Amino acid sequence: MKVIYILWLRQLKRYIRSKSRIVGSLVQPLLFLVALGFGFGPIFQKAGSGNYLEFLAPGIIAMSILFTAMFSGIEIIWDKQFGFLKETLVAPVSRLEIMIGRTLGGATVAALQGLIVLIISTFVGFKIVSFAALPLALVFMFLIALLFAALGTTVASILEDMQGFQLIMNFLVMPIFFLSGALFPLNGLPGALQTVIKVNPLAYGVDGLRGALIGAAQFGLHIDIIVLSAITVVLLAIGSYLFSKIQI
Repeated sequence: MKVIYILWLRQLKRYIRSKSRIVGSLVQPLLFLVALGFGFGPIFQKAGSGNYLEFLAPGIIAMSILFTAMFSGIEIIWDKQFGFLKETLVAPVSRLEIMIGRTLGGATVAALQGLIVLIISTFVGFKIVSFAALPLALVFMFLIALLFAALGTTVASILEDMQGFQLIMNFLVMPIFFLSGALFPLNGLPGALQTVIKVNPLAYGVDGLRGALIGAAQFGLHIDIIVLSAITVVLLAIGSYLFSKIQI
């Protein structure tokens, strides 16, 4: 447990010390909120679908968490190339603890990033329907972060160079985000597209955040939590196995 705590704290300290990283990672969510929220807001309202900014904000929060959590896996490849990972793996501690510590650290950083975006969203014009459900929203944010931090670690465990990771991320991250219902309602979509969205784990995270923040869950909050938890457990198991097979 001590190793897990040390690695978790190390990831958190890296994030807090890197002010440029914090500011840089907020530019894209803020751009999406302002450009899309106010740009498509009138069209969304004329279609009778309500306030688009309130619909969009949970999706952008999930996007911020997704990107931060997935790219936390880059650090594994970075550490491989510069020998830092070797120093960690030769230590007389369980690789499972190392993997869990790094994943929890990446998930915590991603969840904090999502919380910052949530706070910024309220200044832009987003309104939380019920503050009593805010703890539930934080649970969904951490589940999303843990799931995709585990996925990022899993992918990074089998790759050797940064170029390969970037390629895989582009094939994973962008489709996962755009096919999650973060930017558009799921009603009236073609059947094939709805099927793709329903097998996308981020769709349940976005839906859970919408349910907690604005009371507009489509799948149901209990289904969202069950699906996210189940997939997270599976990815943590796969990631732990692949991380244990890293050659040093």
